[in-house]
Amino acid sequence: MKCLVLFAAAASLLAAGAARAEYPDRPVRIIVPFIAGSAPDVAARQAAQRLTAGLGQQFIIENKPGAAGNIGAEVAARAAPDGYSLMLLTSSHVQNRYLYARVNYDVVKDFVPVTMITRIPSLMVVPPSSPAKTVEEFIAFAKSMPGKLNYGSGGVGSLAHLSAEAFRFATGIDYIHVPYKGAPDIVLALLSNQIQVGFPTMPTAFRQAQQGNLRALAVTSPKRTKAMPEVPTLLEAMPNGFDLDAWLALAAPAGTPADIVERLYATLADALKDQAFRDALGGDGSEIVINSPKDFATLLRTETTKGEALIKRVGVKLE
Repeated sequence: MKCLVLFAAAASLLAAGAARAEYPDRPVRIIVPFIAGSAPDVAARQAAQRLTAGLGQQFIIENKPGAAGNIGAEVAARAAPDGYSLMLLTSSHVQNRYLYARVNYDVVKDFVPVTMITRIPSLMVVPPSSPAKTVEEFIAFAKSMPGKLNYGSGGVGSLAHLSAEAFRFATGIDYIHVPYKGAPDIVLALLSNQIQVGFPTMPTAFRQAQQGNLRALAVTSPKRTKAMPEVPTLLEAMPNGFDLDAWLALAAPAGTPADIVERLYATLADALKDQAFRDALGGDGSEIVINSPKDFATLLRTETTKGEALIKRVGVKLE
């Protein structure tokens, strides 16, 4: 009788292993907590196409926008950790933990990192009519007119707002915040000279900068970008420089088996061999970053610490 029990247990384990090896054996959803057509959505669809091709099952995008990405994140955090619900995690989810009075998920505890997909730097840009041709010249310009220059953002707590405020603290300048509905509005306001500086994301602004409609003074990434290698970083351009960029990543609910996580990562890493995939992800000025689950987990902890310090220094709190 004992032998039969042991045999049954062994058979059960073998069956479970076989079932795991067949992952995925049905469609997988990727929850995108932003609207269809947004930059995160576009990146998620590129990743979904490659996962579908590499793993032989449909990876379907499920948009759940609202509350700066918090609604979709809450749904994903409570999904079954079986590999059939994934999440497009973004840098805003790290910041939301400290921006909002109440967030019903924990980026570090409720998700297991799969891989980062892209990093998205911002551009510090001014109108061509600006007297400032460098960051140093802009600082001098702003200090000569305290409280008279305007900067635009996509709203309180947005990346453009946080970047501009970090710049304020690093330089001691005094300028006025003009919030808009989104990053494209920052570009329009710069083109019409309604504001004197802005920090829109690369995908939003670098075409205008390339064409000479805006003047790029610096990028907010740790290193210069491939899209505009002639533009210095803020770390290079000023004594108390800083880096602050957005990123998009793939994550799964905490408890998702490690072999599933590794298979998802390996499939996307393999997709990097395809130039079309690289062009689709990096063609808008974004930097492609497909890193291992372990490396992404380390980076996520660093980004969380960095985000907490920034939000506390800026002093922003949203309901």
